[in-house]
Amino acid sequence: MCGQHVAVQPFSDEDVSVETLSHCSSFSDGASVPDEGETGDDATQEDLHYKLQEYIDGTMDKSAKTRQSALDSLKTALATKILYDFILERRMTITDGIERCLKKGKGDEQRAAASLACLLCIQLGSGLESEELFKSLKPIFRNILTDGTANVQARQACAASLGICSLIAENDTLDVYATMECLESLFSKSYTRDDGTRVALSPQTTVLHTQALLAWALLLTICSGTEVRRLLNKHLPKLPSLLECDDVNMRIAAGETIALLFELARDLDAEFEYENLGMLCAMLSSLATDCNKHRAKTDKRKQRSVFRDVLRAVEEGDFQTETIRFGTERMYINSWVRKRMYDTFREYVGSGMNYHLQANEFIRDVFQLGPPLMVDSAALKAMKFSRFERHLYNAAVFKARTKARNKFRDKRIDVGEF
Repeated sequence: MCGQHVAVQPFSDEDVSVETLSHCSSFSDGASVPDEGETGDDATQEDLHYKLQEYIDGTMDKSAKTRQSALDSLKTALATKILYDFILERRMTITDGIERCLKKGKGDEQRAAASLACLLCIQLGSGLESEELFKSLKPIFRNILTDGTANVQARQACAASLGICSLIAENDTLDVYATMECLESLFSKSYTRDDGTRVALSPQTTVLHTQALLAWALLLTICSGTEVRRLLNKHLPKLPSLLECDDVNMRIAAGETIALLFELARDLDAEFEYENLGMLCAMLSSLATDCNKHRAKTDKRKQRSVFRDVLRAVEEGDFQTETIRFGTERMYINSWVRKRMYDTFREYVGSGMNYHLQANEFIRDVFQLGPPLMVDSAALKAMKFSRFERHLYNAAVFKARTKARNKFRDKRIDVGEF
Protein backbone atom coordinates (compact mmCIF):
# COMPACT_ATOMS: atom_id res chain seq x y z
CA MET A 1 0.00 0.00 0.00
CA CYS A 2 2.90 2.34 0.80
CA GLY A 3 4.22 2.18 -2.71
CA GLN A 4 0.95 3.07 -4.40
CA HIS A 5 -0.96 6.33 -4.64
CA VAL A 6 -4.30 5.59 -3.04
CA ALA A 7 -7.24 7.85 -3.78
CA VAL A 8 -8.59 8.46 -0.27
CA GLN A 9 -12.16 9.68 -0.12
CA PRO A 10 -12.46 12.11 2.79
CA PHE A 11 -14.63 11.23 5.78
CA SER A 12 -17.76 13.25 5.12
CA ASP A 13 -20.94 14.21 6.93
CA GLU A 14 -22.62 11.17 5.43
CA ASP A 15 -20.16 8.96 7.32
CA VAL A 16 -20.97 10.62 10.63
CA SER A 17 -23.73 9.04 12.67
CA VAL A 18 -26.96 11.03 12.57
CA GLU A 19 -27.33 10.14 16.23
CA THR A 20 -23.89 11.63 16.85
CA LEU A 21 -24.90 14.89 15.26
CA SER A 22 -28.19 14.88 17.14
CA HIS A 23 -26.32 15.12 20.41
CA CYS A 24 -24.24 17.99 19.08
CA SER A 25 -27.27 20.12 18.27
CA SER A 26 -30.94 19.18 18.32
CA PHE A 27 -32.24 15.65 17.82
CA SER A 28 -32.44 14.70 14.15
CA ASP A 29 -34.67 12.37 12.26
CA GLY A 30 -33.41 9.52 10.11
CA ALA A 31 -31.41 6.33 10.47
CA SER A 32 -28.10 6.44 12.31
CA VAL A 33 -24.87 4.57 11.84
CA PRO A 34 -24.21 2.78 15.15
CA ASP A 35 -21.12 3.26 17.24
CA GLU A 36 -19.12 0.29 18.42
CA GLY A 37 -20.98 -1.78 20.95
CA GLU A 38 -24.41 -0.79 19.58
CA THR A 39 -26.60 -3.12 17.59
CA GLY A 40 -27.03 -2.06 14.01
CA ASP A 41 -26.54 -3.03 10.43
CA ASP A 42 -23.43 -5.24 10.31
CA ALA A 43 -22.84 -4.27 6.70
CA THR A 44 -22.84 -0.58 7.60
CA GLN A 45 -20.42 -1.17 10.45
CA GLU A 46 -18.19 -3.23 8.19
CA ASP A 47 -18.23 -0.49 5.57
CA LEU A 48 -17.23 2.10 8.19
CA HIS A 49 -14.32 -0.06 9.37
CA TYR A 50 -13.23 -0.60 5.77
CA LYS A 51 -13.12 3.16 5.20
CA LEU A 52 -11.20 3.77 8.41
CA GLN A 53 -8.65 1.09 7.49
CA GLU A 54 -8.25 2.79 4.11
CA TYR A 55 -7.46 6.07 5.86
CA ILE A 56 -4.94 4.36 8.17
CA ASP A 57 -3.19 2.87 5.14
CA GLY A 58 -3.30 6.27 3.49
CA THR A 59 -1.14 7.81 6.24
CA MET A 60 1.76 5.69 4.94
CA ASP A 61 1.31 6.62 1.28
CA LYS A 62 4.10 8.23 -0.78
CA SER A 63 1.82 11.07 -1.87
CA ALA A 64 1.75 13.99 0.59
CA LYS A 65 -1.73 14.91 -0.63
CA THR A 66 -3.02 11.41 0.11
CA ARG A 67 -1.44 11.38 3.56
CA GLN A 68 -2.95 14.77 4.37
CA SER A 69 -6.41 13.64 3.24
CA ALA A 70 -6.12 10.43 5.27
CA LEU A 71 -5.07 12.31 8.41
CA ASP A 72 -7.94 14.80 8.08
CA SER A 73 -10.46 11.99 7.55
CA LEU A 74 -9.24 10.09 10.61
CA LYS A 75 -9.43 13.28 12.65
CA THR A 76 -13.04 13.83 11.62
CA ALA A 77 -13.96 10.23 12.43
CA LEU A 78 -12.34 10.27 15.87
CA ALA A 79 -13.85 13.65 16.74
CA THR A 80 -17.40 12.59 15.90
CA LYS A 81 -17.58 8.89 16.83
CA ILE A 82 -16.51 6.57 19.64
CA LEU A 83 -14.11 4.08 18.03
CA TYR A 84 -12.27 2.69 21.05
CA ASP A 85 -12.30 -1.01 20.09
CA PHE A 86 -11.36 -0.36 16.47
CA ILE A 87 -8.37 1.88 17.23
CA LEU A 88 -7.26 -0.22 20.22
CA GLU A 89 -6.41 -3.07 17.84
CA ARG A 90 -4.68 -0.77 15.36
CA ARG A 91 -3.11 1.83 17.65
CA MET A 92 0.49 0.89 16.86
CA THR A 93 -0.14 1.06 13.11
CA ILE A 94 -1.82 4.47 13.49
CA THR A 95 1.04 5.66 15.71
CA ASP A 96 3.57 4.57 13.07
CA GLY A 97 1.66 6.58 10.46
CA ILE A 98 1.58 9.66 12.70
CA GLU A 99 5.31 9.31 13.39
CA ARG A 100 6.09 9.08 9.69
CA CYS A 101 3.98 12.16 8.89
CA LEU A 102 5.63 14.16 11.68
CA LYS A 103 9.14 13.25 10.52
CA LYS A 104 8.71 13.31 6.74
CA GLY A 105 5.84 15.75 6.26
CA LYS A 106 5.71 19.53 6.05
CA GLY A 107 3.67 22.13 7.96
CA ASP A 108 0.02 21.21 7.36
CA GLU A 109 0.71 17.48 7.41
CA GLN A 110 2.68 17.72 10.65
CA ARG A 111 -0.05 19.81 12.21
CA ALA A 112 -2.74 17.28 11.22
CA ALA A 113 -0.62 14.38 12.52
CA ALA A 114 -0.09 16.09 15.88
CA SER A 115 -3.83 16.75 16.21
CA LEU A 116 -4.62 13.13 15.34
CA ALA A 117 -2.31 11.98 18.14
CA CYS A 118 -4.35 14.08 20.60
CA LEU A 119 -7.61 12.58 19.38
CA LEU A 120 -6.16 9.07 19.74
CA CYS A 121 -5.30 9.82 23.37
CA ILE A 122 -8.79 11.24 23.95
CA GLN A 123 -10.32 8.04 22.56
CA LEU A 124 -8.00 5.66 24.44
CA GLY A 125 -8.08 7.61 27.72
CA SER A 126 -5.54 7.32 30.51
CA GLY A 127 -3.89 3.91 30.47
CA LEU A 128 -1.02 1.82 29.15
CA GLU A 129 -2.15 2.16 25.52
CA SER A 130 -2.04 5.95 25.47
CA GLU A 131 1.19 5.91 27.52
CA GLU A 132 2.85 3.75 24.84
CA LEU A 133 1.59 6.05 22.11
CA PHE A 134 2.84 9.20 23.85
CA LYS A 135 6.18 7.59 24.73
CA SER A 136 6.81 7.10 21.00
CA LEU A 137 5.67 10.55 19.92
CA LYS A 138 6.81 12.84 22.75
CA PRO A 139 10.47 13.07 21.62
CA ILE A 140 9.31 14.02 18.12
CA PHE A 141 6.92 16.67 19.46
CA ARG A 142 9.70 18.17 21.57
CA ASN A 143 12.23 18.13 18.73
CA ILE A 144 9.85 19.98 16.41
CA LEU A 145 8.78 22.40 19.14
CA THR A 146 12.34 23.39 20.09
CA ASP A 147 13.63 23.53 16.50
CA GLY A 148 13.66 27.21 15.55
CA THR A 149 13.97 26.29 11.87
CA ALA A 150 10.88 24.02 11.83
CA ASN A 151 7.58 25.15 10.33
CA VAL A 152 6.00 27.49 12.89
CA GLN A 153 2.49 26.03 12.44
CA ALA A 154 3.87 22.55 13.13
CA ARG A 155 5.54 23.92 16.26
CA GLN A 156 2.22 25.45 17.36
CA ALA A 157 0.48 22.08 16.96
CA CYS A 158 3.23 20.25 18.85
CA ALA A 159 3.00 22.72 21.75
CA ALA A 160 -0.73 22.06 22.08
CA SER A 161 -0.23 18.30 21.64
CA LEU A 162 2.40 18.12 24.38
CA GLY A 163 -0.09 19.74 26.73
CA ILE A 164 -3.11 17.52 26.18
CA CYS A 165 -1.16 14.27 25.66
CA SER A 166 0.81 14.89 28.88
CA LEU A 167 -2.46 15.49 30.72
CA ILE A 168 -3.90 12.19 29.47
CA ALA A 169 -0.95 9.86 29.04
CA GLU A 170 2.04 11.02 31.13
CA ASN A 171 2.53 8.76 34.17
CA ASP A 172 5.50 10.57 35.74
CA THR A 173 4.87 13.88 37.52
CA LEU A 174 8.49 14.97 37.02
CA ASP A 175 8.08 14.47 33.26
CA VAL A 176 5.00 16.70 33.36
CA TYR A 177 7.05 19.41 35.07
CA ALA A 178 9.83 18.98 32.47
CA THR A 179 7.30 19.49 29.68
CA MET A 180 6.03 22.62 31.42
CA GLU A 181 9.58 23.98 31.56
CA CYS A 182 9.90 23.36 27.83
CA LEU A 183 6.70 25.32 27.22
CA GLU A 184 7.83 28.08 29.61
CA SER A 185 11.02 28.54 27.59
CA LEU A 186 8.81 29.64 24.69
CA PHE A 187 6.08 31.88 26.08
CA SER A 188 8.43 33.58 28.55
CA LYS A 189 10.17 35.14 25.53
CA SER A 190 7.05 37.30 25.15
CA TYR A 191 7.49 38.75 28.65
CA THR A 192 8.62 42.35 28.96
CA ARG A 193 12.33 42.63 29.71
CA ASP A 194 13.63 44.07 32.98
CA ASP A 195 14.28 47.40 31.24
CA GLY A 196 10.64 47.58 30.11
CA THR A 197 11.30 46.74 26.46
CA ARG A 198 9.69 43.88 24.57
CA VAL A 199 11.25 41.57 21.97
CA ALA A 200 9.85 42.15 18.47
CA LEU A 201 8.07 38.95 17.41
CA SER A 202 6.31 37.93 14.23
CA PRO A 203 2.54 37.28 14.44
CA GLN A 204 3.09 33.53 13.90
CA THR A 205 5.66 33.38 16.70
CA THR A 206 3.18 35.12 19.00
CA VAL A 207 0.62 32.41 18.12
CA LEU A 208 3.26 29.79 19.01
CA HIS A 209 3.83 31.45 22.39
CA THR A 210 0.06 31.64 22.96
CA GLN A 211 -0.31 27.90 22.30
CA ALA A 212 2.60 27.18 24.64
CA LEU A 213 1.00 29.30 27.39
CA LEU A 214 -2.38 27.56 27.05
CA ALA A 215 -0.74 24.11 27.13
CA TRP A 216 1.25 25.15 30.20
CA ALA A 217 -1.92 26.40 31.91
CA LEU A 218 -3.62 23.07 31.17
CA LEU A 219 -0.83 21.16 32.91
CA LEU A 220 -0.90 23.66 35.76
CA THR A 221 -4.32 22.24 36.68
CA ILE A 222 -2.73 18.90 37.71
CA CYS A 223 0.32 20.26 39.56
CA SER A 224 0.92 19.62 43.25
CA GLY A 225 0.38 22.43 45.75
CA THR A 226 4.13 22.86 46.19
CA GLU A 227 4.66 23.22 42.46
CA VAL A 228 1.75 25.65 42.13
CA ARG A 229 3.31 27.88 44.80
CA ARG A 230 6.66 27.84 43.00
CA LEU A 231 5.13 28.67 39.63
CA LEU A 232 2.90 31.32 41.19
CA ASN A 233 5.92 33.16 42.59
CA LYS A 234 7.83 32.78 39.34
CA HIS A 235 5.19 33.77 36.78
CA LEU A 236 2.46 35.87 38.40
CA PRO A 237 4.69 38.99 38.54
CA LYS A 238 5.53 38.59 34.82
CA LEU A 239 2.27 37.42 33.24
CA PRO A 240 0.58 40.86 33.44
CA SER A 241 3.11 42.14 30.87
CA LEU A 242 1.43 39.86 28.30
CA LEU A 243 -1.80 41.82 28.77
CA GLU A 244 -0.14 44.60 26.75
CA CYS A 245 0.55 42.32 23.76
CA ASP A 246 -0.86 43.45 20.40
CA ASP A 247 -2.39 40.02 19.76
CA VAL A 248 -5.89 39.67 21.26
CA ASN A 249 -5.59 35.90 21.71
CA MET A 250 -2.38 36.28 23.69
CA ARG A 251 -4.03 38.91 25.90
CA ILE A 252 -6.97 36.61 26.53
CA ALA A 253 -4.75 33.57 27.19
CA ALA A 254 -2.70 35.61 29.66
CA GLY A 255 -5.83 36.92 31.40
CA GLU A 256 -7.36 33.46 31.78
CA THR A 257 -4.06 32.05 33.03
CA ILE A 258 -3.84 34.82 35.66
CA ALA A 259 -7.40 34.00 36.77
CA LEU A 260 -6.46 30.31 36.97
CA LEU A 261 -3.39 31.08 39.08
CA PHE A 262 -5.46 33.20 41.48
CA GLU A 263 -8.03 30.39 41.78
CA LEU A 264 -5.34 27.78 42.55
CA ALA A 265 -3.59 30.13 44.97
CA ARG A 266 -6.83 30.73 46.91
CA ASP A 267 -7.53 26.99 46.98
CA LEU A 268 -4.19 26.60 48.76
CA ASP A 269 -4.60 29.67 50.97
CA ALA A 270 -7.97 31.37 51.36
CA GLU A 271 -6.17 34.52 52.59
CA PHE A 272 -3.90 34.76 49.54
CA GLU A 273 -3.02 38.34 48.65
CA TYR A 274 -1.10 39.69 45.66
CA GLU A 275 1.02 42.73 46.42
CA ASN A 276 0.42 44.43 43.05
CA LEU A 277 -3.32 43.70 43.02
CA GLY A 278 -4.34 47.34 42.48
CA MET A 279 -2.17 47.76 39.39
CA LEU A 280 -3.28 44.38 37.98
CA CYS A 281 -6.97 45.17 38.49
CA ALA A 282 -6.50 48.53 36.76
CA MET A 283 -5.04 46.75 33.72
CA LEU A 284 -7.85 44.18 33.70
CA SER A 285 -10.51 46.86 34.09
CA SER A 286 -9.03 48.79 31.17
CA LEU A 287 -9.20 45.68 28.96
CA ALA A 288 -12.76 44.93 30.13
CA THR A 289 -13.86 48.38 28.91
CA ASP A 290 -11.42 48.78 26.00
CA CYS A 291 -12.50 51.46 23.52
CA ASN A 292 -9.24 51.61 21.53
CA LYS A 293 -10.33 52.70 18.05
CA HIS A 294 -7.32 50.98 16.47
CA ARG A 295 -8.54 47.51 17.46
CA ALA A 296 -11.10 45.51 15.52
CA LYS A 297 -14.65 45.56 16.88
CA THR A 298 -14.81 41.76 17.09
CA ASP A 299 -11.54 41.68 19.04
CA LYS A 300 -12.79 44.31 21.48
CA ARG A 301 -16.12 42.55 21.98
CA LYS A 302 -14.42 39.20 22.62
CA GLN A 303 -11.84 40.77 24.92
CA ARG A 304 -14.36 42.72 27.02
CA SER A 305 -16.44 39.64 27.71
CA VAL A 306 -13.45 37.58 28.86
CA PHE A 307 -11.83 40.28 30.96
CA ARG A 308 -15.03 41.11 32.83
CA ASP A 309 -14.91 37.51 34.08
CA VAL A 310 -11.16 37.64 34.73
CA LEU A 311 -11.50 40.88 36.72
CA ARG A 312 -14.29 39.37 38.82
CA ALA A 313 -12.12 36.30 39.48
CA VAL A 314 -9.10 38.36 40.58
CA GLU A 315 -11.02 40.90 42.66
CA GLU A 316 -13.73 38.71 44.20
CA GLY A 317 -12.66 35.10 43.62
CA ASP A 318 -15.88 34.59 41.67
CA PHE A 319 -16.59 32.53 38.54
CA GLN A 320 -19.49 32.93 36.13
CA THR A 321 -20.89 29.39 36.02
CA GLU A 322 -21.73 28.02 32.58
CA THR A 323 -24.18 25.17 32.00
CA ILE A 324 -23.43 22.61 29.27
CA ARG A 325 -26.40 20.48 28.20
CA PHE A 326 -25.97 17.21 26.31
CA GLY A 327 -28.69 14.65 25.71
CA THR A 328 -30.65 14.27 28.94
CA GLU A 329 -27.78 15.51 31.11
CA ARG A 330 -26.13 18.75 32.05
CA MET A 331 -22.72 19.75 33.39
CA TYR A 332 -21.57 22.90 35.16
CA ILE A 333 -18.35 24.70 34.26
CA ASN A 334 -17.90 26.34 37.65
CA SER A 335 -14.16 27.00 37.91
CA TRP A 336 -11.20 28.16 35.82
CA VAL A 337 -9.68 24.67 36.15
CA ARG A 338 -12.75 23.09 34.56
CA LYS A 339 -12.94 25.79 31.92
CA ARG A 340 -9.34 25.24 30.83
CA MET A 341 -9.94 21.49 30.49
CA TYR A 342 -13.28 21.88 28.73
CA ASP A 343 -11.92 24.45 26.25
CA THR A 344 -8.96 22.19 25.46
CA PHE A 345 -11.03 19.11 24.71
CA ARG A 346 -13.54 21.14 22.70
CA GLU A 347 -10.66 22.52 20.61
CA TYR A 348 -10.04 19.00 19.29
CA VAL A 349 -13.45 17.35 19.07
CA GLY A 350 -15.31 20.51 18.00
CA SER A 351 -19.01 19.95 17.43
CA GLY A 352 -18.59 16.40 18.74
CA MET A 353 -17.94 17.66 22.28
CA ASN A 354 -21.47 17.06 23.51
CA TYR A 355 -21.38 13.55 22.08
CA HIS A 356 -18.06 12.79 23.81
CA LEU A 357 -19.46 14.15 27.06
CA GLN A 358 -22.29 11.67 26.68
CA ALA A 359 -20.41 8.58 25.49
CA ASN A 360 -16.63 8.92 26.04
CA GLU A 361 -15.83 7.23 29.35
CA PHE A 362 -12.51 9.06 29.76
CA ILE A 363 -13.98 12.55 29.29
CA ARG A 364 -16.89 11.66 31.57
CA ASP A 365 -14.36 10.59 34.18
CA VAL A 366 -12.43 13.87 33.82
CA PHE A 367 -15.59 15.88 34.50
CA GLN A 368 -16.89 13.42 37.14
CA LEU A 369 -20.04 12.56 35.20
CA GLY A 370 -20.07 8.87 36.08
CA PRO A 371 -20.56 5.98 33.61
CA PRO A 372 -22.38 6.78 30.33
CA LEU A 373 -26.16 6.68 30.62
CA MET A 374 -27.97 4.08 28.55
CA VAL A 375 -30.75 5.77 26.56
CA ASP A 376 -32.64 3.55 24.10
CA SER A 377 -34.05 4.71 20.77
CA ALA A 378 -37.63 4.80 22.11
CA ALA A 379 -36.58 7.22 24.85
CA LEU A 380 -34.73 9.38 22.35
CA LYS A 381 -37.79 9.49 20.10
CA ALA A 382 -40.01 10.46 23.03
CA MET A 383 -37.67 13.36 23.84
CA LYS A 384 -37.77 14.89 20.35
CA PHE A 385 -39.36 18.32 20.11
CA SER A 386 -40.97 19.84 17.08
CA ARG A 387 -39.44 23.11 15.94
CA PHE A 388 -42.45 25.08 17.28
CA GLU A 389 -42.28 23.30 20.64
CA ARG A 390 -38.59 24.09 20.89
CA HIS A 391 -39.32 27.73 20.10
CA LEU A 392 -41.92 27.97 22.87
CA TYR A 393 -39.67 26.16 25.33
CA ASN A 394 -36.63 28.35 24.56
CA ALA A 395 -38.73 31.51 24.88
CA ALA A 396 -39.98 30.41 28.31
CA VAL A 397 -36.46 29.51 29.46
CA PHE A 398 -35.11 32.86 28.25
CA LYS A 399 -37.84 34.75 30.08
CA ALA A 400 -37.26 32.80 33.31
CA ARG A 401 -33.50 33.21 33.04
CA THR A 402 -33.79 36.97 32.52
CA LYS A 403 -36.00 37.32 35.60
CA ALA A 404 -33.62 35.21 37.67
CA ARG A 405 -30.57 37.17 36.55
CA ASN A 406 -32.19 40.48 37.32
CA LYS A 407 -33.19 39.29 40.76
CA PHE A 408 -29.99 37.49 41.70
CA ARG A 409 -27.41 39.28 39.57
CA ASP A 410 -24.65 39.07 42.14
CA LYS A 411 -25.47 35.67 43.64
CA ARG A 412 -24.68 32.13 42.56
CA ILE A 413 -27.74 30.07 41.76
CA ASP A 414 -27.65 26.29 41.45
CA VAL A 415 -30.17 25.60 38.71
CA GLY A 416 -32.02 22.31 39.30
CA GLU A 417 -32.34 19.39 36.91
CA PHE A 418 -35.12 19.16 34.38
